[in-house]
Amino acid sequence: MKAADIRGMNEMQVEKQLTDLHTEWRNLRFQEAVGQLTHTARIKQIRKDIARIHTVRTEQEIDAALTAVINADVRG
Repeated sequence: MKAADIRGMNEMQVEKQLTDLHTEWRNLRFQEAVGQLTHTARIKQIRKDIARIHTVRTEQEIDAALTAVINADVRG
């Protein structure tokens, strides 16, 4: 998943994607613990996707805060 894809999603879609990734990650960790994991690289990919989602969310929050400050300065 790319950051541009995440930026194109609305908040509900991002939350659903994040929930799905956490569920898949939990299942893969369980498979790893019992020795049934076959696609080991997927764990790393999921962790990176989760981090990417959190990074984009933080960027959006910072952008919203800066926009609010700029708008407040212009008005007042």
